[in-house]
Amino acid sequence: MSSNEPRSAGQGQPRSEAWKTALTVLQTAQPPFIPEGVEAMTVLVEFPPGDPGTPPHRHSGPAFGYMLEGEMLFELEGEPERVIKAGETFWEPGGDVIHYQDGNNRTDSWSRFLVTMMCAPGRPMLTLVEDEELDRRRDRRAPRPA
Repeated sequence: MSSNEPRSAGQGQPRSEAWKTALTVLQTAQPPFIPEGVEAMTVLVEFPPGDPGTPPHRHSGPAFGYMLEGEMLFELEGEPERVIKAGETFWEPGGDVIHYQDGNNRTDSWSRFLVTMMCAPGRPMLTLVEDEELDRRRDRRAPRPA
């Protein structure tokens, strides 16, 4: 075996200590109850410059995200809108909570984010919310910026 070939475990290879500091916790959350049979999926979402993103919608289960590139204007029902930048995390509980905004906050670059979602059994991962429901629930939305 040449010195450039990898050695498998048990062949006298020194153990790395890097694993002890390789993990950085970016986010912790207390998700709601997750029923048996949930399907988990990880998706990459990419919006061009200035794109408003997905219309108001909800997810059938919790979603955990990481902003890879650019900025997202993020808004969940009951929370003020906020800007999430590359390297930051976000999460939402799913279920009955409306996700109002996930659009690209920049007009000069793409936004790209990674999301891992838990989908309730037999339900779609994303359901758009009708205008009539948005109107009925307008009192649940945080005040809009001036």
